[in-house]
Formats: sequence, C-alpha cells, structure tokens
Amino acid sequence: MKTNTNVRTYDETTHLLGKIWVWGMGLMLLLFPLAVCLYFNAWPDGAGLLKGLLSIAPMYWAVGLIEVITYVPMLGAGGSYLGFITGSLMMLKVPCTLAAFDRAGVKSGTPEGEAVATIAVAVSSITTLAIIFAGVLLIVPLTPVLENPTLSPAFDQLLPALFGGLGVALVGKNLKIAVAPIVAMVALFVLVPSLASSAAIFVPVAAVIAILAARWMYKKGWLDGKAAKEGAR
Repeated sequence: MKTNTNVRTYDETTHLLGKIWVWGMGLMLLLFPLAVCLYFNAWPDGAGLLKGLLSIAPMYWAVGLIEVITYVPMLGAGGSYLGFITGSLMMLKVPCTLAAFDRAGVKSGTPEGEAVATIAVAVSSITTLAIIFAGVLLIVPLTPVLENPTLSPAFDQLLPALFGGLGVALVGKNLKIAVAPIVAMVALFVLVPSLASSAAIFVPVAAVIAILAARWMYKKGWLDGKAAKEGAR
C-alpha cells in the first residue's frame, strides 16, 4: 500500500493557513488607509508620519516581540495565529485559554494543550464577534442603561475583576514565582504613576520577569522542575 506523501500534517497545514491569514490581514489593514487617501486625495506629510512612527513604533515593536515570546508557547500554533489575527490576546484570548487549561486539566506545550488552546481562542473570537454584533444592534436601546451614573462604575471594573479572579487562582498555584513580577510591577507603578494608563503593555514584561525568576529560583534549588515549568507557563 502506497503512502500519500502529498498529505499535509496538522502542523504544516496550520502554519500554511496561519501565514496566509496573517499576511492577508496585514495587507487589508494597510489597504484601508490607502483607499481613504486615494478617495479623498489626502496624503499624510512624510516628515510628520516618520516623526510619529519613530516616537511610538519602537514601543510597539518591543511589546510585539515580547508578546510573541510570551504567548506563542502558551497558545500553540493554531491559537497563536487565531489570537494575533483577531486581537485582544491579553484581555480575552489569554484569560480564556488559561481558564480552559484549568478546566480541561492540560498544560501548554503538549498536544492536548495545543488543541484546547486553539478551541479556546476560536470560541472566544466567535463569542466576541457575536457580542459586538448584538451590541451594534442594541446600542441605541441600551445607551440609557450603559450611561446610567449608578451602573457606569461597575462597567469600569469588569477587566480588573476578570484579571483579579484569574490572578488569585494562578498566584495561589505559583506563590513563590508570583512574588517577583508582583513586586516589580507594584514598585514600577508606585515610582512612576504616569505609567498606570499604559499598564496593559507591561503584562508581557511581567511575564518575562516571572520566567526569569522561575529559572533563577530553580537553579538555586528553591523550586522543583514541575513548579518551574508551571511558573514559566
């Protein structure tokens, strides 16, 4: 019986489709402003555009690099491609994936973890689109409720509540490893309060600190191999 050598493996197919969609999405993002410029015949000033890019682009390059290093080992190939295409990794995709890992009893970096992460990111993306679609349809009737001064403080606490719940569970499992990133971030925001408005970009930085702390404590003999891997995850 002959083996069909043209059959692609799961990883090959995932990377092929992922690259197509990532590059396609990047092209679409660039085509929209180009279409606006062509339609209105209004082009940005070259010097001003370059100055603006030089002031903010390096920060996003650094954050993007850190996010890839931090999230890809956790989400796997399928989850990473889906997550980076649909966005909101830190606020939606990563918390959903961590919750799915906990409920399914699997770990990142395993075939089971790859499957669970891909499903979690996909379901999160579909749910987000459904909520956005419903929000667009209901924005007018819900406006009085959303702008109610009594309820508006509660909406401001949705994201902290989400990360607080996840944080308690993760910190409880990895208390030693959690000390370093928590102390570093608290010290940073106490010393430089103006960074609080940009706190989101420091989540990958805290993850890198946790990984380095886990490795250092493991070498010192303060952690066993299992705890260090859990903390790095």
